[in-house]
Amino acid sequence: MALFLIKRLAGGILTLYVIATLCFVIIYFTPGSPLTGERNMPPEVLRNQERAWDLDKPLHVRYLRRMKGYLSGDFGMSFRYNRPVAELILPAVPKSFQLGSIAFFFAMLVGIPLGILAAARQNKLPDYISSSVALFGIILPNFLLGPILQMLLALWLHWLPVAGWPEDFSVDELLKVLLPAVTLAGVHIAYVSRLTRAGMLDVLHKDFIRTARSKGLDERSVFLKHALKNGVTPVLSYAGPMAAYIVTGSVVVEKVFNIPGMGQHFVDSALVRDQPVFMGAILIYSSLVIIFNILVDIGYSLLDPRVRLA
Repeated sequence: MALFLIKRLAGGILTLYVIATLCFVIIYFTPGSPLTGERNMPPEVLRNQERAWDLDKPLHVRYLRRMKGYLSGDFGMSFRYNRPVAELILPAVPKSFQLGSIAFFFAMLVGIPLGILAAARQNKLPDYISSSVALFGIILPNFLLGPILQMLLALWLHWLPVAGWPEDFSVDELLKVLLPAVTLAGVHIAYVSRLTRAGMLDVLHKDFIRTARSKGLDERSVFLKHALKNGVTPVLSYAGPMAAYIVTGSVVVEKVFNIPGMGQHFVDSALVRDQPVFMGAILIYSSLVIIFNILVDIGYSLLDPRVRLA
């Protein structure tokens, strides 16, 4: 296990290095200056600003300085706010992580029971309803689902707040979490339910399930004690990429619901060409994807003893 973790961490660090290098080069060759935006700045002032921010240096000099900064935990200074990038991004990480965690558990707690119900009632009404809900969740992207839920549940029915993020633990404030969490989890509920259904149906035709039934076990015991553990294995394989996507894919949802998370900084820095903030957000998102994938590999090996980490 220790050797496996060392190899995966080494591979993750190499992946982060490649991502940082590619993003840096792409941003370097992007036309325009991040200091001007839509303003018309005199050439002398622009040159002075570029000299102050080291933007007049050659590519290799800027690259080496930036990589050295990343190794020491320095993400640089924001062009727009003239503040360290870490001071801007790191306080927003918990909010994005909280939203992603709530959406992740919501997708698992709703998707797995839907899949089990569909498998238990194959080709019957619950199966058809589950399939319809899954299809609806797959074809409806979150940037469209969010405004629909806002219009229906907030503006028309007045059940939930339109946007915002809770400032305390009161009921009214906590209700702000529901709409963005459901929006972010919608498509994943669909995939989790379909994977659970397929996994359960595959396991229910195995020899050991037939043996359990022949011994007189009731269907409840067969499902919960024998089929469920093996049937949800495909869901675990999907859980890692899903967790990473939910956390990193909350950019649009945070913008729609005005949540002060990393998504806000990511979108705003892209619009105003704030390169250090944009690079910092990408590296944090990439780190989360790598960490989640490593955790899933470990969990998969613990759930299925047949898997060998070596």
